[in-house]
Amino acid sequence: MNQTSTKNAPLTVNGMTIAYQRKAVVEDVSFTLPEGKLIALIGPNGAGKSTLLKAILGLVPSISGEVSIYGDTYKKMRSRVGYVPQRESVDWDFPTDALDVVMMGRYGHLGWIKRPGRKEKELAMNTLDKVGMADFARRQISQLSGGQQQRVFLARALVQEADLYVMDEPFAGVDAATEKAIIALLSELKQAGKTVLVVHHDLSTVDEYFDHVLLLNKKLIAAGPVNTTFTPELLHETYGGKLAIVSSDGKKALVGE
Repeated sequence: MNQTSTKNAPLTVNGMTIAYQRKAVVEDVSFTLPEGKLIALIGPNGAGKSTLLKAILGLVPSISGEVSIYGDTYKKMRSRVGYVPQRESVDWDFPTDALDVVMMGRYGHLGWIKRPGRKEKELAMNTLDKVGMADFARRQISQLSGGQQQRVFLARALVQEADLYVMDEPFAGVDAATEKAIIALLSELKQAGKTVLVVHHDLSTVDEYFDHVLLLNKKLIAAGPVNTTFTPELLHETYGGKLAIVSSDGKKALVGE
């Protein structure tokens, strides 16, 4: 169930296939994201969600497919895209502090030759304050908790002042306070007209947090508004036997692996 491509959409993917050692891990995926929405990318473990994001951003090769960001290539539109990687994929022992990590988000605006100045430092500090991390600006990232590290990388993406944000499991392994802070920031981005694509695992919060959903299990099962696409039938098609619908205190909840 694919959406029709539009010329200047935040992100359009056409016919994306990705393979490792000749085995397809993402097959012929096509979709277009609506502008100014919070969008969840969900599916079982091994469905290819993180791989798809990395291929969209040119971090892993694809064997077929085209990516259009606001009507042009990612290379030309890089400054309009903010990326939050999986926390597990980051070298947290790299000797740098939180403020320097956030200022890295300004390099796309400055270029690699010009060094960040007072303006960039102030913007980075303001963004750290926005995610509740201003007091940790000079703390080495290796000394931060998992939730604090996630907030720092969210700040790095925010300081880019992008139009499209791509986030790989930003809620994974964070405490309740950090999750609440993250969803508040995502809501602010939406109100500012930004588009946010999030790999998400907690099915119980999809209809609360997101407007739009992509269901992926190597192939795209469905894409559309949460109220018409996040259905038990399509979820069972996506997760197969790895999906259970359980009841707690009279309320139904979806549990996926």
